[in-house]
Amino acid sequence: MSNKTEHNASDSFIKGAFILGISGVFIKILGAFFRIPLADLLGPEAMSYYSSAYPIYNFFVVLATAGLPTALGKIISEQRAIGDYRNLDRTFKSGMLLMGTVGLLGTLMMFFGAQWIVEAIHNPNALLAFKALAPAIVIVSIMAVFRGFFQGFQEMKAFASSQIFEQLARVVFGLGLAVILLKKSEEMAAAGATVGATIGATVGLTVIYFLYKRFRAQQKSNFASKMKSDLIPKRVMIKRIIKIAIPITLGAAVMPLMSTIDVMLVMNRLADIGMGEEANDLYGMLSGYAATLVNLPQVITSGIQISIVPAVASLYVSRKHQALESTIQNGIRMTLMISLPATAGLVLLSQPIMELLYPSQAQYAATTGSILSVLGFGVIFLGMFQVTTGVLQGLNMQNRPAINLMIGAVVKTILTYVLVGIPSINIHGAAYSTLAAYGIATFLNLITLVKRADVQFDVKTVLLKPLTAVMAMSVAVLATYHGSLMIISPKLATVIAVLSGIIVYAVMLIVTKTITDQDLDIMPGGRRIKGIVSKFTK
Repeated sequence: MSNKTEHNASDSFIKGAFILGISGVFIKILGAFFRIPLADLLGPEAMSYYSSAYPIYNFFVVLATAGLPTALGKIISEQRAIGDYRNLDRTFKSGMLLMGTVGLLGTLMMFFGAQWIVEAIHNPNALLAFKALAPAIVIVSIMAVFRGFFQGFQEMKAFASSQIFEQLARVVFGLGLAVILLKKSEEMAAAGATVGATIGATVGLTVIYFLYKRFRAQQKSNFASKMKSDLIPKRVMIKRIIKIAIPITLGAAVMPLMSTIDVMLVMNRLADIGMGEEANDLYGMLSGYAATLVNLPQVITSGIQISIVPAVASLYVSRKHQALESTIQNGIRMTLMISLPATAGLVLLSQPIMELLYPSQAQYAATTGSILSVLGFGVIFLGMFQVTTGVLQGLNMQNRPAINLMIGAVVKTILTYVLVGIPSINIHGAAYSTLAAYGIATFLNLITLVKRADVQFDVKTVLLKPLTAVMAMSVAVLATYHGSLMIISPKLATVIAVLSGIIVYAVMLIVTKTITDQDLDIMPGGRRIKGIVSKFTK
């Protein structure tokens, strides 16, 4: 019975990671369908009204979503593992009280402080956009509690469903209201677009609330079970949630801090070496083009991170070391399966990819491509940092990732200052320093796992097998691209090279057994893939 429970925990983690990864990709696509036509509709000035409201909004949303769902998910998963459903309910209600209060304060501060904020940023026409977006803060805060609840039960379908419906409503209502209100004024149109976010959050909350009610009805016998343990006071439970959530939130805040470091240092150092006139263009190539592509695989690896926290917490508190080690290895293996091919593709086809995606910026493709060929390696470190952070959070070591990333940020600051100031390196220095930051943070996370958590890794399964598949993919990509250039255009050659790489990589994952039969049984559509593969391997 114990083995079955352990397999279920590991299976739920893998399935949850797949679900969140797929939903994350879908949400990114929906986001593009929103931002691109909205920018085209509103124009630069009205977009500034819309965009001005988001930094303040995002500050409060980070408070609500960066640490709290993970903290709740971890605590609830631990309580489930020991059968403490009585205090599980107390955890949920304490989280609701905490985040309802934080969210309401955020909403009131943004709504009633909107006039002062828009005057401070010298953008008075953004007032309506600020006020229209303010109610979303409390709604998102409450929704985060429900998501944390489902994360604790490793029920990622409900988590993903609320995200998808939230984004769908945001796109439909945001664009629709912007179109309708543009007839009145640009300020009204920008406010209409931000109302879309508030409506989207309301729809997402409504969906997850009804899923919660249905889930509670299905789990009625568990929640009604009599426990001998005493009820933990709400005050004590809130303190525990805060204790776990704060370091996670601080860790999430380090990334924006690193971006701020880039903005301040890079521009000044480029000016110091006589490249002041080119500084804006070079920084735009780094942050607006190269970094955007490097951050795309995060959509999937963040799903692995969210899913692995409750799985690790449950197995850790149950003292099931073998299953715990297996789950951690699966998380790292899946992360490398995503990040290694993404890195290879971005590095090997850096300039062709830029020419394909940004045809109107062809004059910058060579420089942007060279930046991407360096920054592309960051996909591996960023993905590995995410998953090892999730593991450490599940192991009650949530402080370590924040400390490790802060150490990386300090190194990044020093390297950015030194390297960007070398004329022959210039903007590439910022890319190298980013690699160093995430590389150091990841290395420190891994050291913590091995030394303090006594986790051992099967190098062949976790690293060598996916690396072999990626090497074969890389050969296919380069051969296809350079071979195709002889007969077709560079853009079409890039598309064909990418497609050939995907096909070869998928085949090699199965040939090298990097992806197992168990993975195929769990992943959506996996059994069909397994059936097709078996026909060719008989």
